Amino acid sequence: MTIGFASRAAVSGCVLCAAGLLALAPAAATTGPGADPGPRTTDAPASLLYRPGTHVRPRAGAPEVPDLSARSWLVADAGTGTVLAAHDAHRRLPPASTLKTLFALTVMPALPSGIRHRVDPEELEGIGPGSSLVGVAENRTYRVSDLWNGVFLNSGNDAVHVLAALNGGWRVTAERMEEKARALGARDTRVKSPDGYDAPGQVSSAFDLTVFGRAGLRSPEFAEYCARAEAVFPARDGGTYPIVNTNRLLTGADGVAPYRGLIGVKNGYTSHAGNTLVAAARRDGRTLVATVMNPRSDDGHAVYEEARALLDWGFEAAGRVDPVGSLDALRSAPPGGPEANAVAVPASREDDPDDRPVWWTVIGAGLLGGAGVAVYLRLRWGPVLKD
Repeated sequence: MTIGFASRAAVSGCVLCAAGLLALAPAAATTGPGADPGPRTTDAPASLLYRPGTHVRPRAGAPEVPDLSARSWLVADAGTGTVLAAHDAHRRLPPASTLKTLFALTVMPALPSGIRHRVDPEELEGIGPGSSLVGVAENRTYRVSDLWNGVFLNSGNDAVHVLAALNGGWRVTAERMEEKARALGARDTRVKSPDGYDAPGQVSSAFDLTVFGRAGLRSPEFAEYCARAEAVFPARDGGTYPIVNTNRLLTGADGVAPYRGLIGVKNGYTSHAGNTLVAAARRDGRTLVATVMNPRSDDGHAVYEEARALLDWGFEAAGRVDPVGSLDALRSAPPGGPEANAVAVPASREDDPDDRPVWWTVIGAGLLGGAGVAVYLRLRWGPVLKD
């Protein structure tokens, strides 16, 4: 296992850059009473999670991070956004139905739960073969809340198709989902099929999915749906039938022990993605979110057991590890609720993981520093004449 520690970039420069950096630094970095004299040693660079391997920064007495088979995983504090540990956090992989978390974040605010809608047959066209379904019927009237139960509990792609139609259509919804992802600082996600069904080019990452899960928990409506173990769904003949959440870590089905304190969020599976899971739990006033993508174990329930191990470790390690990153590191708006003043990241920069604000800071620092020195020289010795 590779353990990553924060590195300090050595910038050999001149007085010009130094002056510019001081000018661009936030007010908290300026000298004066109560000022922070410099960065804390517990801070981790934003780029650390882009490095391959497992990253954890243990203090003395911290428990050992679990050895997992998943291709990518991450565990974070939902309250602060602090990433406690991660493995290949930004590795782009098919997300399966965990992508429905982003779908809900995007569509739920636009559709009041009490709206009733009669399903048009065209709204159920194009559902991928082998999709999980909740049983939405043509020409049957459903409340939006019924459809959300179908999305969260049964992972119903039929319910997603109807909600997407109400949101402006399949393609429009995919575009809005990507815009929402960028606003939340999730740059690894590409949406081709809003229900999470395998599609060429559709990817996400453990980092992004954890961002979505955390944002969802800040919405009371989202949090209620994702924590619901059972519900009833309208039947074609006018009656109802029970549906049960397929997240076994929540329900304890099929021999998987339920996790104490679990509050959601969403599981998924496709033949291309394997098993994926975003799981959140609350204990002693602390909420953790863990994401596990594609365990390579032969155990069919490995995704649940590896998420369990991550959550157990996270609760035990809290306060005994330093951050390896933040879920807010790439946000284009201040943290807050899922709809808090989000502005999409420009598309020209979304594909470059190394295009960090620090480089623009250095360039701006040099320019600003040079301008400051030029002003000083002009005031001290007068205008500089050129031939």
